[in-house]
Amino acid sequence: MRVSVELVPRSEDALFDDVAVVQKVLPQVGLLNIPDLIRFDLRSDDAAAQVNRRSGMDVIPHIRAIDIAPGAPLPGADRPELKSVLVVAGDPLPAGSDRVSYPNTSAEIIARYRKEAPHLDVYAVFDPYRRAPWLELEDIARKKDAGACGFFTQPLFDLHMLQLSMDWLRDDTVFWGVSPVLGERSRRYWERVNHVVFPKDYNDTLEGNVHLARQMLTLVREKNDNAYLMPLKVDLASYLSGLGDIITG
Repeated sequence: MRVSVELVPRSEDALFDDVAVVQKVLPQVGLLNIPDLIRFDLRSDDAAAQVNRRSGMDVIPHIRAIDIAPGAPLPGADRPELKSVLVVAGDPLPAGSDRVSYPNTSAEIIARYRKEAPHLDVYAVFDPYRRAPWLELEDIARKKDAGACGFFTQPLFDLHMLQLSMDWLRDDTVFWGVSPVLGERSRRYWERVNHVVFPKDYNDTLEGNVHLARQMLTLVREKNDNAYLMPLKVDLASYLSGLGDIITG
């Protein structure tokens, strides 16, 4: 089982503080993934290259498909520090933004990476919540046809949903997403924005989230799959320290 930790690049200093925590608490983890969030100045491929140079860890930057102009260079394609990228569709730009977006699909950008940067492994996204499963699986097939080598899932919050999704993607390389959701406000956000349906007995305390993460990681290990941790709005060390023995196995 490979495990990645997702770190948000709020700033260069904050990012390297988080990298130091991961290396201290989970020294057995050698992989990170970094989202590209337009509200921050640090782009994901820049951040990934810097982290690799300074820490030696493999880092996968998220690449927003809607940000790439036709014919423009592909982010990260010329960076020797990178081995992989994760192509995401990209959230729509907020009203009034002066940024420009383009009507690219993830599959189109994946195909460009496979053609123009064949040295990079290209991952895509699987989201079991955003639409009917058959529609999501059709999109998965398009991404595979375009050249995706595997998938990072949106975080899952239910062992039954994890098992069902594992059956759907049983022949694919998958990093299953695990993320804490602490408190009613965060839970409502995930329900509203990501259309997550939480189980009725979901425990939104830190202890409950660590317990669920341990169950999910145990199942992922049993299936010989991979996982990534998205420790949002939680003390990084407190959350990760409860998972080290499961990750080590």
